Amino acid sequence: MKLDLIDRIKSIRYALKYANDPITGMMENFEKYGETYSGYLGAIQPMMVTKNPEIVRHVLQKNHRNYIKTPMIFDKLRRFLGNGLLTSEGSYWLQQRRLIQPGFHRQRLEALVEIMDRVIIDSEKQLAGKEEMEIDIYPMMMRLAFDMVSRSLFSTAIEEKKLDFLSNSLTTLQSFLVQQIRQPYLNPWFRISGQLQEKLKLSQAADDILLDIISQRRASQEEHHDLLQMLLESRYEETGEGMTDQQLLDESNIIITAGHETSANALSWIFYLLAQHPLEVEKLRTELETVLGDRRPNFADLRQLPYTTQVIEEGMRLYPPAWITDRQSVADDEINGVHIPKGTMVVLMIYALHHDPQHWSDPAAFRPERFAPEAKKKLPPYTYLPFGGGPRLCIGNNFAMMEMQLVLAHYIRKYDFSLVQDQAVEMLPLVTLRPKKGIQLSLRKIA
Repeated sequence: MKLDLIDRIKSIRYALKYANDPITGMMENFEKYGETYSGYLGAIQPMMVTKNPEIVRHVLQKNHRNYIKTPMIFDKLRRFLGNGLLTSEGSYWLQQRRLIQPGFHRQRLEALVEIMDRVIIDSEKQLAGKEEMEIDIYPMMMRLAFDMVSRSLFSTAIEEKKLDFLSNSLTTLQSFLVQQIRQPYLNPWFRISGQLQEKLKLSQAADDILLDIISQRRASQEEHHDLLQMLLESRYEETGEGMTDQQLLDESNIIITAGHETSANALSWIFYLLAQHPLEVEKLRTELETVLGDRRPNFADLRQLPYTTQVIEEGMRLYPPAWITDRQSVADDEINGVHIPKGTMVVLMIYALHHDPQHWSDPAAFRPERFAPEAKKKLPPYTYLPFGGGPRLCIGNNFAMMEMQLVLAHYIRKYDFSLVQDQAVEMLPLVTLRPKKGIQLSLRKIA
């Protein structure tokens, strides 16, 4: 791809127009140029955008060794999140993946159910004593998911003030990162104005809290049934040694960031969808009551909730938390006649894949039956990617599904809910797909 002055100007105009609404811009471009088109990010980075499942599969799976996470994006993420599973590359990533993957086994997840369930029960305190109320479900789910993942990682008590700081700092840093990525021509200003240094200090303050928790756990030598214990117990096969404090910090940062943000967004959108589909709510409630009765769910119960799982899967199709991902080509490549020059950022538009009428009938409709076992078998490969695909499939996908099942099992059985009238619910595509102005729901406690 040759980057000339006209292309640079066009790319800057495009970035300014769609900085806050890139999904609209990309979907319009698919209509104009077809399922794969080329352009530039911020007048700097050559890119190719696609919703072709064969190209997506080629990049993520079949020829994945030729594609790395785009440096101009992930170098910035590493600056704030460290070199954990999400941000690392090459042999180091493979080493860490092999080290950590066994920790997400059945017994470890089973032990986390009780921790998560306690957090869910505690989350209801803000609703205590109220039979009917209006709430914004989004901040409620953000805090609930954050508490679930932080308690699953660190089951020992953490001061509320520190939890608030960690949660707020993640939101602030994410907004800054998105601006750096979508409008890279502003990066010199961020350095000159001191904004970059300010955000680095915020990131360091959050890291200091986590390092203190890690240090205290090491010193105590107490054993806990949480994810930090799993990370501490992990040993490299070659040396028999464990991770350093810096490595533990990096992986803890990734677990907290990826583990709460995606689930919170997915749950918020699922409640939004269910509030408009009372028949699906009744089906969901019937399944929960049949399997659970009045008792709390345990790990084994979650496998007996197929319709609950279908609701979650369909919610993540319509509103995929990870709505986009990218890779950069290491060498020239070609797939089905599409040439991909070395150094090209290949943007894989997951949102468009999930809404493509070639793969989904009436794609805007909420239909959990799409994910019934027999229907699911017929889905073309790489048309549904809520947790990514290929070797870098999200390591915490089962953890996230468990989170969402437990939350739905609790709130669906206890509350009726509907959308508050006269509100505009809009998407805000940052690193993940958030509701722009929240989602106001009317809740009524079931007698």
